[in-house]
Amino acid sequence: MLDLFRSRRKWRSRPALRRSYDVVIVGGGAHGLSAAHYLTKRGIKNVAVLEKSYIGSGAAGRNTTILRSNYKTPEGARFYDASIKLYEGLSADLGWNVMFSQNGHLTLSHSDRATFVMQERAEVNRQLGIDSRVIWPEEIQRLAPAMRVSDDSTWPIQAALYHPPGGIIRHDAVVWGYASAADAGGAEIHPYTEVTGIERSNGGVSRVKTNRGDIETRIVISATAGWSTTIADMVGVPLPITTHILQAFVTEPLKPFLDVVIVSSQMHVYISQTDRGEVLVGAEIEPWTTYRQQGTLNFLQESCRHMLELFPQLEHARMLRSWAGLCDISPDYSPILGLTEIEGFLVSTGWGTYGFKAAPIVGSTLAELIDTGRTPDLIAPFRLERFYEDRLVSELAAAAVSH
Repeated sequence: MLDLFRSRRKWRSRPALRRSYDVVIVGGGAHGLSAAHYLTKRGIKNVAVLEKSYIGSGAAGRNTTILRSNYKTPEGARFYDASIKLYEGLSADLGWNVMFSQNGHLTLSHSDRATFVMQERAEVNRQLGIDSRVIWPEEIQRLAPAMRVSDDSTWPIQAALYHPPGGIIRHDAVVWGYASAADAGGAEIHPYTEVTGIERSNGGVSRVKTNRGDIETRIVISATAGWSTTIADMVGVPLPITTHILQAFVTEPLKPFLDVVIVSSQMHVYISQTDRGEVLVGAEIEPWTTYRQQGTLNFLQESCRHMLELFPQLEHARMLRSWAGLCDISPDYSPILGLTEIEGFLVSTGWGTYGFKAAPIVGSTLAELIDTGRTPDLIAPFRLERFYEDRLVSELAAAAVSH
């Protein structure tokens, strides 16, 4: 019976740390596990993933599962489009059903100015070959027949940016799939292993200190979402990051009535229905910086109000649970990815609320960088040095609401 249980484990238990690894990844979420998987595919197998809690306990387990690539900047749109393409083939790559439902993504417009911005974004997307276009109330109603689109509503809907490749995915399936594939490829996964320090020697990283012993290594990847500044401080790399919480809640399961993802930038709300029938509702990050992952009554009140303005029939739906997660925000709302001034110390940070969308392409490009020693063109615009060179990649226009 014990052998049968072991055969069903998603990854093998690792009772002890080795004295050294070629690559140490701090953070056992989607980005860290993705990097481990793509490193093993390139033949770099002496890899350790260190997670201070259980696997997927951070942002990967607290996000709201929305995927899209209709961003405002060419750099951002191109990057996330590459990630969507990897997501589309991820189940086959990992041998694990990640349940990606590409039923479309609607960003609503309630004013002339917002409609102009949607048209501008659609043009940027089309230039890059991304399926994205502005649609009008009649088509919006066909795509979301349960949503209130009438002119006499509190926030009349003028138009929407329609992104057919967008959709939702099971975040736990992505985490488990990457963990299983990384383990099968030879990487080691160590939950409940907290990094307490990183030592430097001759201008580069040399040792990682943990609550289970020290590890010698020449390459460290920090993939820790809201805690990225804490890890970077250990090696002496200042990051222009602030940490905020993002909240969400789900209702009790209901019969399917909503296929597409609904986002309203002006109402600061996004709504989707999960494969379990729950209605998922989220909003913008909270304006204060904090590490306290506790929900607030104000969020619930405002989010419910806006949800009912779009879907008044949900008035009597019961709330099932709510949660909050940490988001690391950069000054230009774009990620910081790749090399730093310390040799061998790489970061994946500044994702705000977009990190889960980028997991496959982050792991793939970081693995390529480590294997070849060259920064892939796709992530070059997101290097840390851009803040010193005044080469910002402002994604604020596509970040008026978190998804």
